[in-house]
Amino acid sequence: MKADQLAINSVSMRPSDLESILPACEAAGFTHIEFTLKHIYDYLDAGHTLQDVAALLKQHQLHCIGGFETAIACFADAEERERSHARILANCQLLGELGGTALVLGTDGPEGDCDDPVGDIAAAFGELGERVRPTGVKLCLEFNWSPIVKSVRTAVDVARRSGSDSVGVLFDPAHYHCTPSKLEMLNADSVPFIAHVHVDDMQDKPGELCHCNSDRALPGEGCLDLPQIFGRLEEHGYDGYFSIEMFDAELCAMPPAEAAQRMYDSLQYLCAG
Repeated sequence: MKADQLAINSVSMRPSDLESILPACEAAGFTHIEFTLKHIYDYLDAGHTLQDVAALLKQHQLHCIGGFETAIACFADAEERERSHARILANCQLLGELGGTALVLGTDGPEGDCDDPVGDIAAAFGELGERVRPTGVKLCLEFNWSPIVKSVRTAVDVARRSGSDSVGVLFDPAHYHCTPSKLEMLNADSVPFIAHVHVDDMQDKPGELCHCNSDRALPGEGCLDLPQIFGRLEEHGYDGYFSIEMFDAELCAMPPAEAAQRMYDSLQYLCAG
C-alpha cells in the first residue's frame, strides 16, 4: 500500500465528537476519513447542516471515503425491510454528497429454516444496489457482521449473485482471523469483488477464542502477517483505501490527537517506499 491510500475510521475515536476528531486526523497525517455515521448525525442533530460537515472536511483537508451505520434487513417483513432499505438509501445519499463511495453493511438472518439464505441476502443486496446506484456509493458487505455470512468466500458469493456492480465486499483482518476465511480465498476470482479494506491486527489468540472487536491490536503489534494479507489483495488488483478501524479502550481514552497519531504511525511499516 501507499501513504495516499491510508484512511482512518472515526469509530476508532468514538467518544470524541466531529469537531475534535477532524483536526486530530489532519494533524496526524491522514487525508482520508471513513465515518461511523453517528458522528455526522450527532453533528447534524446539534443544528448543523451537511454543508457545515463538508466545510469542516475542507478546512481540515480531509476527504470522506465512506461510512457505516446499520445492517440491511433481508429477512424481516415487508414494512421493516422497506424501513431498513430507506435508511440505507438515505445514508448513501448523505455519503455521496460528501464524496464518499462505500457504505459498509452487515445483515440480519432468517428466524427459521430457509432454503437459500445466501441467495435471499444476494437478492436484497441486488435490489438495494440498484436503488443506491445514482448516489455513486457501493454497498460493501462485511462478513462476520451477519449470522449467515461468515467468510470471505460467502461474502463474495453474495456480491456475485447480487448481479449489481453497486455491491461489493468489505475485507477486515479481524474478521478474517475469527472466521473460516483462508488466505487462498483471496484470489483472482474473489479480490475484484473487494471494494473496501479495514486495517487492524489481532491479539495472539486462536481465532475461535477471539472477540473480533475487543481483541484488536494496532498494526504490527499483533499476530497477523498483514504485509502478506494485504500483499495478496494487491497482487490480485486491489488498489483502494486501507482504513484503520480500532475498538480499543486505551486509544478511546486518549486525547484524539494522540490516538490519531498512534494509529497513523502504526500504519507506516505497511507502506511501500
